[in-house]
Amino acid sequence: MHPTVTSSNSLRPLFALPVIVAALGYFVDVYDLLLFNIVRVPSLKDLGLSEADISLVGGKILNYQQAGLLAGGILWGILGDKRGRLSVLFGSIITYSLANIACGFVHDPQLYAILRFVAGLGLAGELGAGITLVSEILPPNLRGYGSSLVASVGLLGAVVAYFTVTLFDWRTTYFIGGGLGLILLLMRVSVLESGMFKRVQQTNVSRGNFWALFRGKEQTLRYLRCMGIAIPTYLVIGILATFSNEFGKAIGVSEPIQPGRAVMFTYVGTVAGDLFSGFLSQWLRSRRKAIGIMMSVTLVLVLIYLFGGITSADSFYALCLALGFGIGYIAMFLTITAESFGTNLRATATTSVANNVRATTLLTIPAFQAMKPSLGVIQSAAIVALICFALGYWALVTMEETFGKELDYSE
Repeated sequence: MHPTVTSSNSLRPLFALPVIVAALGYFVDVYDLLLFNIVRVPSLKDLGLSEADISLVGGKILNYQQAGLLAGGILWGILGDKRGRLSVLFGSIITYSLANIACGFVHDPQLYAILRFVAGLGLAGELGAGITLVSEILPPNLRGYGSSLVASVGLLGAVVAYFTVTLFDWRTTYFIGGGLGLILLLMRVSVLESGMFKRVQQTNVSRGNFWALFRGKEQTLRYLRCMGIAIPTYLVIGILATFSNEFGKAIGVSEPIQPGRAVMFTYVGTVAGDLFSGFLSQWLRSRRKAIGIMMSVTLVLVLIYLFGGITSADSFYALCLALGFGIGYIAMFLTITAESFGTNLRATATTSVANNVRATTLLTIPAFQAMKPSLGVIQSAAIVALICFALGYWALVTMEETFGKELDYSE
């Protein structure tokens, strides 16, 4: 039998300082991660670039940031298992906070690209280390609630970023992001290290060996399944929301769609979905069933988005909100990852999976763009979506259930 929550008092660990600080850390992470997407055009225009150069250079800078995420996902994951979860939470936040403050002073596009790489490198450590720490300090019956709380508070960072940009110039928004990170750093001084990590630290077990994740077929498939279940989430964020202006035009929406608003509504929906999926998994006593329901809801909504004949902007934005709700299992897939690996590889797996999934857009967006000239926007997206959901359902059906699993063990 899995333990159950029997009284309101048993929910108190959810409001412990490490959980709150992990949630606020993800808030700053999302704010800073999306900031360049939102200020890309005004910042590059202010640096004197032409409209054509803004598109080219903007794409290059975004790729630098994504490359930073990929490299950082491996780096911080390894450090999290070798040096501790807290060392990553401190090191990553110093890195991206200082990089963001420096972005506020930038006047050269090449330096801008380098600074976004450094910011991406730092941002890569936040979510994986936070979910790993929360998973290890909370009792099994509260893990689902804890990860949902972290993700829901964190994803509000996207909404705050959107509105901050409407109130301040782009340089100030970078200063705000960096300043929030440094304030959070002071809060982290009081957070204690995971007891599980301290125990494994006393042993001779190898920790933080990235290649150990691929040591055998079983471990490799376990890692790929953890990634696979999340691929549909970045289909929605990276293609359907980001290129929503193109989809609005292709399906005949009566007025132009603003991608910034579409992304903002998607993230608002994701906040609600992440809260809901955590409670759903606790009620069903199953991570797999909860994700299966959320993924299936998302699939239906993607079909409506592409083929449902939406004609008004209000309906379109409402659908983005619903799509965001459907993909609101981001915390859940990372909790499954943390629960799927031993303490000596947990941060390595969780942090790298989080950023590998973010980086799937490096494959899905070029595939979408390559098919557009011959197939059009809708058909190209439909093919990419088919592949993403096929991988997602394969991973879900073949993976083990981790709800209530004891995590105090080594690989």
